[in-house]
Amino acid sequence: MNDTTTIRAIRGEEEAPAKIIETDLPGRLDRLPWGRFHTLIVMALGITWLLDGLEVTLAGAVASALKTSHVLKFSNADVGFAGSAYIAGAVIGALGFGWLTDRLGRRKLFFITLFLYVVATAATAVSWNLASFVLFRFLTGAGIGGEYTAINSTIQEFTPARVRGWTDLTINGTFWVGAGLGAAGSIVLLDPGLLPPDYGWRACFLIGAILGLLILFMRMWVPESPRWLITHNRVDEAKEIVEGIEAKFREHGVALSTDPIKPLRLHARDHTRLSEVFHSLFHSHRRRSLVGLTLMTAQAFFYNAIFFTYALVLTDFYGVPGDHIGWYVLPFAAGNFLGPIMLGKLFDVLGRRKMIAFTYGMSGILLTISGYMFEQGWLTSTTQTISWMVIFFFASSAASSAYLTVSETFPLEIRALAIAIFYAFGTALGGIVGPALFGRLIDTHQRGAVFVGYLIGSALMVLAAVVAGIWGVSAERKSLEDVARPLSSAEED
Repeated sequence: MNDTTTIRAIRGEEEAPAKIIETDLPGRLDRLPWGRFHTLIVMALGITWLLDGLEVTLAGAVASALKTSHVLKFSNADVGFAGSAYIAGAVIGALGFGWLTDRLGRRKLFFITLFLYVVATAATAVSWNLASFVLFRFLTGAGIGGEYTAINSTIQEFTPARVRGWTDLTINGTFWVGAGLGAAGSIVLLDPGLLPPDYGWRACFLIGAILGLLILFMRMWVPESPRWLITHNRVDEAKEIVEGIEAKFREHGVALSTDPIKPLRLHARDHTRLSEVFHSLFHSHRRRSLVGLTLMTAQAFFYNAIFFTYALVLTDFYGVPGDHIGWYVLPFAAGNFLGPIMLGKLFDVLGRRKMIAFTYGMSGILLTISGYMFEQGWLTSTTQTISWMVIFFFASSAASSAYLTVSETFPLEIRALAIAIFYAFGTALGGIVGPALFGRLIDTHQRGAVFVGYLIGSALMVLAAVVAGIWGVSAERKSLEDVARPLSSAEED
């Protein structure tokens, strides 16, 4: 294949020469067939969602053990506070590491953030009081928050355009594989016949540390994003990576298209100023920012409020023993995992706006119905779990589409920071408040009080559905550069 990547010098009348990068590399990535390379990328990077699912599930599954622990002796409010600390860490980690991801590169950061996660979650296992537990949960969240920015941007930039929606939703759905692992692990490790109560919950947190260490080795072969390299004036490195990927396809007998691709023309730069970032987010793309913020806030409150406290609902209102919680998580996790798998392709076929509005709206309506049934006392622990399973079949796709939206609708140079900003603001508004609020509502032991919390979550999801339906971006089957023009674009020159 003839490579059209070149660097040209253009001189203004009174300005120093400005390099123009002309490249077809993004187009060549977009038209690749799905292959072993993409599968390995998904496995090595997408597993971040599995880790987050594991952590969130463990936090809920061990809630009862933390309350009965002779060392910690947590109250419901303490459990909710620890959940909020995890989310707060994720917010701060996303912002800090998101900025570094756009500045230093995707590859460096997804090693740094994973290492922080491994150390912090292992440290959680040796917590000795509320303060230490909250600190280590905060640091664990910081690692996961940083992972989201580096991982989502990298995966988006390697995935062929025609399957980007389904791929992203499916990867995000692996959160629930982690949830299933956490549930299964808690069933075994919280069994008092196997380990003493104060050792069982500690062993649970070591699951994530062990998995994290394995993932570090899996990521050794993952290359830097060619798109990031191009925007940082490192075209030769990007060309080498893309040609290497194409060569692997040819080695396996795959015939690649040789049709010419319209080249992308960019001004050479080595970084993007923060002033340019905020101008793009809150001026040039302010409508997209409104959509992204609304989607992230609604799903963060909806998920974190319910999932961080589901164990408290089962134990306090249905009398489910703490060491049996894991059995109720497994069908819940199954519904969440199946949603993106079964609905994901429709985001590429029917379109983003229709499917985002549909999944958000259905989630809010179904939570209102099940919340009313809970308030009336019509549900048992089993039917409550079934209702959650149905609700989150849709909500899982909705939440995943929020990450898809903020990672594909903003310019290449600020993708990771855009993910970080909307994840941070949405999670801060919806995720930090949610667990703490629901912890206190459950402490009232009044079903009506908990129902009010469910109504807040429902209203946010319905509002997000309306916003997405009106102002959402139709990004299906389009190149990232067509969805959002790069800030360094030289097309007008």
